[in-house]
Amino acid sequence: MILLREIQEKDLDALERFAQIPGMFNLPGDRDLLKERIQRSRASFAGKYRDLQDAKYTFVAEDLETKKVIATSMIAAQHGTAESPHYYFEVGHEKRFSEAINTGFIHGTLTLKIDTDGPSEIGALVVDPGIRNDERKIGRQVSFVRFFYVALNRSRFRNQIIAELLPPLNKRGLSPLWEAIGRRFTNMDYWEADQLSSKSKEFIFDLFPTGKIYTSFLSAEARNAIGKVGKDTAPVVHMLKRIGFTYKNQIDPFDGGPHFWAEVEKIAPVKNTRTFVWKGAAGTDGNAPLTEKGLLASNAPKPGEFRAIGVECVIVDDKELALVDPARAPQVERELGLKLGDSISFMPYY
Repeated sequence: MILLREIQEKDLDALERFAQIPGMFNLPGDRDLLKERIQRSRASFAGKYRDLQDAKYTFVAEDLETKKVIATSMIAAQHGTAESPHYYFEVGHEKRFSEAINTGFIHGTLTLKIDTDGPSEIGALVVDPGIRNDERKIGRQVSFVRFFYVALNRSRFRNQIIAELLPPLNKRGLSPLWEAIGRRFTNMDYWEADQLSSKSKEFIFDLFPTGKIYTSFLSAEARNAIGKVGKDTAPVVHMLKRIGFTYKNQIDPFDGGPHFWAEVEKIAPVKNTRTFVWKGAAGTDGNAPLTEKGLLASNAPKPGEFRAIGVECVIVDDKELALVDPARAPQVERELGLKLGDSISFMPYY
């Protein structure tokens, strides 16, 4: 059984282990920065921040048998403020035609934009490489738990959510778009600029070109990276589209990775999260028409805590929820602090 919960101080070593995974860019490799991330998350779950821009929630997936943390994910309550704007390139095109020579072209364009009243943002999804193909689908659980938390705490988040995805990198592990644009205007390596942007983004607006960039001047490698994702990220795109996210012709100004957006109320897991009465175990064979799989959480968690568990359940009279497997009920009750008759929330998988 996998417990999805808020991150705690004891999870620092696990977070540091994830940060050291080759090719992992979602987590800083600095232990002190990881400590700060945990502290910020703890304060966020406890409701200590008045401004949404300060709140960032980090979740972990814990294997209850081994007591090992095997995945993590994060959601920021607001990405893009007056103090720390959300920067992006707007991807467009421009038609040009000459009647004199009866010739026309459609040129791709990139225009630097900023958003000072931005959406919530999901990110930092990391799954232990050793269990990525696990039949329990850990990645799906730790990804969806963010939407579950949003559904149960709407006032803590914006009305839109953005997901910034990584593009394919070249054989040297570099971003073709950064090499074509970013390096020329900042004289910095991609990773150096990326780390600096986590502390201050002013240099982007100060140094990047503010007019249209015609992509025809870029290398073919850079043009082909615009709005694309790597092979390992393709399943994430499929999942996001399935639940209501769309590509809005916006890309990361550093690496060209696409930005996917969604209205919170239209995200399928959020829209279809429901409240039931906990009935324990149904003891069915799992073939009932209303058998569903998804995440379960108590509607009365302890202050500053969040717990959810993936279950297969039966909905009874559209009011009560019971587990298909009676052997799991006692552990679910123990981990979520449930007793028969309690109010619970259930978010189906997609």
